[in-house]
Amino acid sequence: MSVLAHGIGAQHDLPLSPFYAFAGAFAALFVSFLALGLLWSASRFCGDRAGRPVPAAVQRLVDARPTRTAVRVLGLAAASFDMLHLLLGPDDPERNPAPGAVYVLLWVGLVPASLLFGPVWRLLNPLRTVHLLVCRALGRDPAAGRPLPERLGLRPAATGLLAFTWLELVAPDPASTTALLLFLSLHAAVHLAGAARYGAGWFDRADAFEVYSGLLARLSPLGRRTTDRRLVLRSPFNGLDGTPQIPGLVATVCVMLGSTAYDGFSDAPSWITTVQTSPLGRTTTATLGLLGAVALVATLYALCTGATRLISGRLGHPLTSFAHSLVPIALGYLVAHYFTLFVTEGPRTVMVASGADNPLPPDPPLGPGGVATLQVGAIVLGHVLGVVAAHDRSVRLFPSGRAVAGQLPLLVLMITYTIGGLSLLIA
Repeated sequence: MSVLAHGIGAQHDLPLSPFYAFAGAFAALFVSFLALGLLWSASRFCGDRAGRPVPAAVQRLVDARPTRTAVRVLGLAAASFDMLHLLLGPDDPERNPAPGAVYVLLWVGLVPASLLFGPVWRLLNPLRTVHLLVCRALGRDPAAGRPLPERLGLRPAATGLLAFTWLELVAPDPASTTALLLFLSLHAAVHLAGAARYGAGWFDRADAFEVYSGLLARLSPLGRRTTDRRLVLRSPFNGLDGTPQIPGLVATVCVMLGSTAYDGFSDAPSWITTVQTSPLGRTTTATLGLLGAVALVATLYALCTGATRLISGRLGHPLTSFAHSLVPIALGYLVAHYFTLFVTEGPRTVMVASGADNPLPPDPPLGPGGVATLQVGAIVLGHVLGVVAAHDRSVRLFPSGRAVAGQLPLLVLMITYTIGGLSLLIA
């Protein structure tokens, strides 16, 4: 099932006017930049210290042991169901729900789930549950272990994300039971070994799906205050502002952006021809294309932060200072590329899992024009949110006379990313 490996398919066939798409995007970015420069002179975001507490009854329900246990059992049961179908089911994604469960319900479904409920994979993660059960059986503290090297940061998660997107977008047969079993087995072995050595904190930094869910959850209206661990309703900008500036953050976000960009142009006829005729072979050429997309996103961001430092003077950790502003851009790309896949293949996967024999997916809720509008809107809105987040960080870090000038490289970066994102939709 090629749709499982290539998002919504042929984006270049969507009825989209390039002139109106680019004009609207540029207008939105420039107007927001000018308005922020004139009206927003002091930082307004408070990170994880902000938020209005939810009612005490809701807090007790969410934090109750039965609730948390039920969610863990649900995650473990879903993983067991998936593994059984990979081991015993047919090697046919049309009749086996396991590929759809991994590529659609897990990978794509984590996007709306994390936006609505916060970092849900932390509780659903079956590997974290297995580690917890083993530790309890051995009488050990799950958190006990060697301290994680600070320089490691999120780099293991970035590597895991790159490996998964390689499987999804490059591997010769990503929906085969063999490929999925091999990947999931290696994933489980690495992370259970890491947790045994470093404790449960390993998952917070190294598990690709936990970090992926956690970054997207920064834009959720639900969050935890760091001061008292209260569950609060908050502005998504405050959640975004509280993104920890740790090593590997830039790499993780660049993998999210670059892999989605590669998914967009991997369906272009010119790239398909290049892959099929390359003397290096299909897999090698596609791998270089994926790595090149990630490297291009990272290089542009590094050049932008370097220019920002030159304009604004000294800035500690410039690479991580503005990395949080890339998260809404990554979210916009994810929505644009995977919305149709989720609303069609998601229900079909559920129908296959319930016993239906090769059911047809439901019709998309939006026509081609609606899908095109949604895609452009998601990409533009993601970039506008990124401009707002970057501006608030700029007026906090830079002297007042340099705050607006210091954002010019960031604006150029946003425009470049916007041109690239829209070009992938209409090329």
